[in-house]
Amino acid sequence: MSNEAMKKAAAESAISFVTPGSVIGVGTGSTTNYFIELLGDIRQDIEGAVASSIETEKRLKNSGINTVDLNTTGTLPLYVDGADEATKDKHLIKGGGGALTREKIIAAASSQFLCIIDETKLVGYLGAFPLPVEVIPMARSYVAREFVKLGGQPHFREGFITDNGNLILDIHNFDVLDPATTEKQINQMAGVVAVGLFAQRPADMLLVGISNGQVKRYT
Repeated sequence: MSNEAMKKAAAESAISFVTPGSVIGVGTGSTTNYFIELLGDIRQDIEGAVASSIETEKRLKNSGINTVDLNTTGTLPLYVDGADEATKDKHLIKGGGGALTREKIIAAASSQFLCIIDETKLVGYLGAFPLPVEVIPMARSYVAREFVKLGGQPHFREGFITDNGNLILDIHNFDVLDPATTEKQINQMAGVVAVGLFAQRPADMLLVGISNGQVKRYT
């Protein structure tokens, strides 16, 4: 089974968690795009969705789904998103698409965070995928130097501006053996807006599409 088929299987499995009449959070990325397509089929059953990026908002609207401002919703019952890497402990690296800050906000504002991935994203520990860090523009060089001190190799994501008007540093060769502690340490760096580690608020459940066509759950 192809990676795309595994992604779609995970997305299909997530649809059963959508409560009729609710507003749900929707993330950004290739696996989440399958979820948006499927959500469009039941759009009449939900009140709407909060988008984690401008791109996701466009896709939701194209699928006929009402988009809602998080400031008007209160706590969301469900947030569905993918990941660039995930462990069985439900710790994640996210932000390959640059939407990590808004994704973090929606995850924090949701009662249940459901992460949908294909089995190639499931790892023993985080760090093979470069760790995205959103930074205030004037802090780019300073934060990069701080990561060099920690043993990482920061790469400036050239030509990319986040939906919030900031920059992304991708930290290569940076093994994350203690995700929650590392996330807290990075958050304390001056100029860091958000880091793509989701460990302080991890996923509540992983739905992993596997090569035999089934979906494995980690709770």
